[in-house]
Amino acid sequence: RPAEHQHSRYNPLRDEWVLVSAHRMKRPWQGQLEKPPPEDVPRWDPNNPLCPGATRANGEVNPYYEGTFVFPNDFPALQPDAPEPGDSDHPLFRAAAARGVCKVMCFHPHSDLTLPLMSLPEIRAVIDAWAELEAELGASYPWVQIFENKGAMMGCSNPHPHCQVWASSFLPNEARLEEQTQRQHHSQHGMPMLLEYAEQEARRRERLVVENKDWLVVVPYWATWPFQTLLLPRRHILRLQDLCDSERDSLASIMRRLLIKYDNLFQVSFPYSMGWHGAPTGPHLRENCGHWQLHAHYYPPLLRSATVRKFMVGYEMLAQAQRDLTPEQAAERLRGLPEVHYKQRPQ
Repeated sequence: RPAEHQHSRYNPLRDEWVLVSAHRMKRPWQGQLEKPPPEDVPRWDPNNPLCPGATRANGEVNPYYEGTFVFPNDFPALQPDAPEPGDSDHPLFRAAAARGVCKVMCFHPHSDLTLPLMSLPEIRAVIDAWAELEAELGASYPWVQIFENKGAMMGCSNPHPHCQVWASSFLPNEARLEEQTQRQHHSQHGMPMLLEYAEQEARRRERLVVENKDWLVVVPYWATWPFQTLLLPRRHILRLQDLCDSERDSLASIMRRLLIKYDNLFQVSFPYSMGWHGAPTGPHLRENCGHWQLHAHYYPPLLRSATVRKFMVGYEMLAQAQRDLTPEQAAERLRGLPEVHYKQRPQ
């Protein structure tokens, strides 16, 4: 029985295994307790560098924006004009050029709003801005990584609703790995891996969290983080900019439904890191990337409550990933949660 007996599951997207040990949830917890996120974030703060009209670290003043707002990261990890590293004198000491562009995108002018509390048109505006940025940066860079770190627990230094977009001159490790596994699956089976996987999960339904006519969200069979989810389109789509209007509307809807469930799980603004993976861009736009399928990963750290998180240490760092409840148990809990945000329910 998966919920009682430990076993390993294979992740075909990363070509690795995860140990599932659901019986460990019965052990008492005497470890670290996290502080819940603050509930009193001011709607506007002149000292918050992401707010409309605020001054950022480089002295630039933000416009009084009313929707999304994109600007260059003031502390970029990648810059377009970085020099070439010197030649290596030994194969164990190699370096390679790393160039790119880093941008910040504010979702909304109000600091006290998060995506699950925004309206569907406001979320749709975020999706349109994502697609526009990917098309713009992807015209020259081979990888465009859109990602959101939500909550201090996930390293977010500012509570204002925002994400980052990093475009790089190289395929990062996760992108290279997904490129290899999806290409191999397509070569062997003649179908994109994640398109086939979405069809299987839609039929089996045991790990399904939410769905609509264009999208479904599942706790993947191979999930590592406790309430990890995978957002998948039902049709074959390579990149965000390939979504039609109706698919962008239904994406806004399913994102909001998922994120409301996340917040309702422990009645807290749910922390996570999420990001989009689509087919490579830049020079790859001229290649056949039919083995790719657009998808988004959500990696939340909370395990038992708003104050108890999953730590990736010890065995996870030195051997392989391990989780403390089955993906089916996690999906069942998320699936059963209401789709009205706990802050918006009638008292």
